[in-house]
Amino acid sequence: MCSSRIVLFAFDAHYHVSAKAGALAFYILFSLFVKSFVIIFVITVFLAALDFWVVKNVSGRILVGMRWWNEIDDEGNSVWKFECLDGEALARMNKKDSWLFWWTLYLTAAAWIILGIFSLIRLEADYLLVVGVCLTLSIANIVGFTRCNKDAKKNIRGYFEGHAQNAITSRITSTLQSAFGVI
Repeated sequence: MCSSRIVLFAFDAHYHVSAKAGALAFYILFSLFVKSFVIIFVITVFLAALDFWVVKNVSGRILVGMRWWNEIDDEGNSVWKFECLDGEALARMNKKDSWLFWWTLYLTAAAWIILGIFSLIRLEADYLLVVGVCLTLSIANIVGFTRCNKDAKKNIRGYFEGHAQNAITSRITSTLQSAFGVI
């Protein structure tokens, strides 16, 4: 069962990076060579939205074992929901994939900020709109995964504390049983 799941989700960090690079590359290349703002806006925002969805729902689950979403409750309040693997599974996650996930998350936002500064310098408010939408999607993922990561760290700490407590209890019990001759 586990091996078929791995084959089914043949997703790796390359797809995560490719999804992020797609919107950035399209925006940079097409803003240099094509002067149709509508095409640049529509395709760049589509690629950034696709990246947002892929990171939030696919690469976040596979590379760091986390997922987040936001719901509005019956009273109209915003409620953050987090989903992460249990402590044992999180401890087994590939550290390189996790490192790549977090760095690309932050570097993509930094790249959009730099592109926004260039749009300001060139006095291109319309391109600043594209950058603003893409930066908003990047920051939403950063905020969501940062909050989810804090929740996951609590789960990992609880997992290891529970295992330590079980080991200590087991050791004390076996010591008492052997000391009093109870089998």
